Amino acid sequence: MKKQLTSYQLVCYVGEPLKAIREIPFEMKLTARLILDELCQSWNKARLEGMIDEALISGDRDSFMELSEKYREYK
Repeated sequence: MKKQLTSYQLVCYVGEPLKAIREIPFEMKLTARLILDELCQSWNKARLEGMIDEALISGDRDSFMELSEKYREYK
């Protein structure tokens, strides 16, 4: 079996640089988006839980009620 050889010849280009665009596959875009959404959702939920705990410790009923309403979206 013959070996395949590739040879390149470099030539000085005098015009404007060319831009090569490579499209990212849809599956990779979707996977990345889902991972980022999950990370943001879990971070926001943990942050909200911390704020609710602080409201309970400080005895601030109004902020506790407001934060608990927002927390219901995460269940």
